Amino acid sequence: MDRLRLSQHISRQFNEELETMRSLVLRMGGLVEQQLGIGVRCLRERESAGLKQVVEAEREINRLELSIDEDCVRIMVRRQPAASDLRLLLMAGKTVADLERMGDESTRVAKLAARLVAGPFEPRYLDELAALGEITREMLRGCLDAFARGDVALARRVMAEDKIADRSYKAQLVELAEYMERLPAIIPRAIDGLFVARSLERVGDHCKNICEQVIYLVRGEDVRHPKSRREQADQTSEQGTSGDLAAG
Repeated sequence: MDRLRLSQHISRQFNEELETMRSLVLRMGGLVEQQLGIGVRCLRERESAGLKQVVEAEREINRLELSIDEDCVRIMVRRQPAASDLRLLLMAGKTVADLERMGDESTRVAKLAARLVAGPFEPRYLDELAALGEITREMLRGCLDAFARGDVALARRVMAEDKIADRSYKAQLVELAEYMERLPAIIPRAIDGLFVARSLERVGDHCKNICEQVIYLVRGEDVRHPKSRREQADQTSEQGTSGDLAAG
């Protein structure tokens, strides 16, 4: 199994700086998971407690994003890291950006969920939104665990779960559209439901992004946009073949 093994440095302070930065990223991820959990619980249990915590967590997430970005730049300038250390710092910058966006989406989920459970809305649609929320919440836990352990196998499993989240999201779009057609008076609430589903789907996308960064961190392999990479490779191959023919 591929796992990350960061080198130990002569400077103990450098080791501590890298570990502190990793810990802050995981703390940020924990706050996002807390936010998302409050929104999902609201949908599942039909209660809106915890909105104040969501707003407070959002402020802390934004503060951590700024702090981690500053730390990454400072370490790069002072230490001039190479190899896996440099990849870790580059990954951290991208990961905190994904986590910050997940925080925004999770805040939206919690606020809209509170509106949904307060108004007339068929329980089965709330349950389906909560089920999608549980999928994305498990993805978030998985991608944070993959980051913490540098676990490529786990990162790939989480990436595969994104397809499940996408299927659930598309199915709910169809069902909510039919719900609005059947009961036009419910349209304002159903639109809130659509936004909740969309935000949850985006959380899954950001989890996938983080897992791609884990693979890059551990193996130095860029697995983003595989279709575009195949097309680029095919074009390069065709150009090479054409050049050989012309030369002949």
